[in-house]
Amino acid sequence: MPKLLRPLLFTLGMSALFTQAALPDRSTLQTTLTSMADWQITHFRDDYGRKHEWDNPINGWPYAAMYIGMERWADIAPDKRYYDFLLGVADENKWDLAKAEYHADDQAIGQLYLALYSKFQSPHMLEKTLKRTTHILENPSQQPMRLNNYKYTERWTWCDALFMAPPLWAKLANITGNKQYRDYMFAEYVATTNHLYDTEEHLFYRDEHFIGVKEHGRKIFWSRGNGWVFAGLALILEDMPDGPQKAYFETLFTEMAAALVKLQSTDGFWPMSLKAGDVYTTPETSGTGFFTFGLAWGINNGYLDSATYLPAVEKGWANMTSHITDSGMLGYVQPIGAAPGEAWPDKTEVYGVGAFLAAGSEIYKLVNNTSK
Repeated sequence: MPKLLRPLLFTLGMSALFTQAALPDRSTLQTTLTSMADWQITHFRDDYGRKHEWDNPINGWPYAAMYIGMERWADIAPDKRYYDFLLGVADENKWDLAKAEYHADDQAIGQLYLALYSKFQSPHMLEKTLKRTTHILENPSQQPMRLNNYKYTERWTWCDALFMAPPLWAKLANITGNKQYRDYMFAEYVATTNHLYDTEEHLFYRDEHFIGVKEHGRKIFWSRGNGWVFAGLALILEDMPDGPQKAYFETLFTEMAAALVKLQSTDGFWPMSLKAGDVYTTPETSGTGFFTFGLAWGINNGYLDSATYLPAVEKGWANMTSHITDSGMLGYVQPIGAAPGEAWPDKTEVYGVGAFLAAGSEIYKLVNNTSK
């Protein structure tokens, strides 16, 4: 992709609160990211009022999403304590994936292990992830490409799965030099996209149960669900070699970006039901975080022009940081779910912090690049 011109720091029309929204300087960003990461580490064992025991394991998908964002901050943070934290988590989990062999959610933590392996090159960091994925590669699931009320979860039959598993397989292909991991991922990703992607709206249905269903007269596209997909595309593209497969993901990423930038609220957040912003007026920081990350990543990597997309990044970041409480917690994170719902100023979740750290880390790189 051609290199973009230096980003243009201006904003589109927005509410009074964000009329002057602009990215903070590096020092302010570093302070904000440090504070959020430290808050999360301090509150690592909190359960945030969860009701279901399966949401609590520290090798499950909610925590895995946080680790992915934390690792991106650790990679550019001024000291190593965040890597110390992540290594401690991996050791506590014995470098193992979560228990469901084929389930995408239970592969998500492997993205942390592969990132740590890439940095520290210790074979034990790779061993269990490689064993699980090799078994899947050699014994692919024969389930149909449909969720059917959670009867079939061995394949990527819901859009969240496209964040949890595919980036792991793309990175594993690079680490091992075995393109079979990438080919498997690509074939399964295309099957999911053919099933859930609306080619008119350039957005993903969360799963089959939303296809053809309308709420308030509009199609239902869940914000965080599309956030999972959009952020996952950025993670996949980082590990894709040039060729037709990469071109496929590039097209999908830029199509989604063009659709998403039109759906951001004037206050800077993306509504929980993307096509019903007039109904879902409550801020939500996890979907907003993943979209802000993806857009900033797209600018940094030459896929998106700053004139069009930087204002959305600025507004998204300004909105998210406005919902940090006095105690340092990120508020307005929609609880675990699978559809548009509710969020509250005093409720958070680890995956919301992961999205925030991923977005902030990418914005830190953007600001660093434009100040040179």
